[in-house]
Amino acid sequence: MVLNLEPRLSRRAVLLAAGGLLAGCSARQPEPGGARLRLATGPAGAVYRRIGGSLAEHITEQVPGTTVTTVPSGASTDNIRMLRAGEVQLGLTSLDALITTDGRAPEGLSAVCRLYDSHLHLVVMADSAIGEFGDLEGKRVSLGARDSGTEFTSLRVLRLARVRADGRYLSQAASAAALRDGEIDAMFSLTGVPTPAITDLAQRQRIRLIPLDEQAGALFTAFPGPYAPARVPATAYAGVPATRTVAVPNVLLARNDLPDDLVYAITDTIFTHTGTITSAGRDDTGPAPEDVPEAWQINVRTGIATASIPLHPGAAAWFRARKH
Repeated sequence: MVLNLEPRLSRRAVLLAAGGLLAGCSARQPEPGGARLRLATGPAGAVYRRIGGSLAEHITEQVPGTTVTTVPSGASTDNIRMLRAGEVQLGLTSLDALITTDGRAPEGLSAVCRLYDSHLHLVVMADSAIGEFGDLEGKRVSLGARDSGTEFTSLRVLRLARVRADGRYLSQAASAAALRDGEIDAMFSLTGVPTPAITDLAQRQRIRLIPLDEQAGALFTAFPGPYAPARVPATAYAGVPATRTVAVPNVLLARNDLPDDLVYAITDTIFTHTGTITSAGRDDTGPAPEDVPEAWQINVRTGIATASIPLHPGAAAWFRARKH
C-alpha cells in the first residue's frame, strides 16, 4: 500500500487550510510530505482522466502537506480492484459497478461524495445501417476498456435485451478511432457529457446516437437504485439531436483506513472550491484545462446522495457540519 501518513496531519491545521474549523484540535502545523495519495482515474479519452486530474491538482494545492497523484486505469471496476488491493487510496467509479448484489459497498471502501452523472452513449457513424438497439446482433461493438464502467453497464443492457454482439474491449479514444476507421460498427461509452473522445469524433465525422429508451426501462426494473432516465442534449455533440438514454451517478471513493480529518479536508475542498476544479488540471490526452464541465454538477445537495454506499466518517462529518 502506497500511503505515508507520518508525520500525521493535525486536524486543526488541515481543516483551517481547507476552509473549515473544528474546536479542540491541535495547532501543530502539518509538515511537507504528510500524506501522499494516489487517485485512480480512467483510460485515455475519458472524463475520469480529466476530472480526476482536476481533483488531484486541486486537493494538492488546497490541503497542506498532501500530494495527490493520478493513476490511469481501465476505470470503474479496475479502480475498485486497486482500492481494495491498497494500490491507491482514492478512486472514481460509477455507482452501478460499485453496488454489490446485496446492495452494499465492497469491504473496506466508502464514499467521499457523489460527483456527477454519466450517460450511456451508443455511437454509430451517420451512414451506419444500425438504427436501433436490436441491430447490434452480430455486429462489432466496443464495450469499453476491460474493467471499466462502460463494460459493466453495456454488458448488462446487452444481456437484458438478449442481444449477442461481437464485443471488443477498447478505451474510449481507441473506440472512437476504430469506429471512424470502420474497424467496429458501434461503440458504447458510459461517461460525462460531453466526453472528449466523442466530441473529437463528431467534429471530424458525422455520427449518430442510438436511443436507449427501452434499455433504460429494463435497467430500472432489473436493478433498482443506481439508474435514472436521462437525455443527451442536442448541444452536446456537433450535428447530433437530443437522445434519450440512462444516467448513472459517479462517486469518489476512499479506503476506510484514510484518517477522518484528511477525508474531511478533501471533502471541504471539493465543495467549497468547485469553480476552481472546473478549470484545474490536464492529463496528457485531455482537452484544455479550462474545460471540465462535469465539475459544475458538483454540489452539496446531490453530493451526499450515494445510495446504499456509506460515506467515509470524515465526509459524513463534513456534511453534518454543513447543517449547522
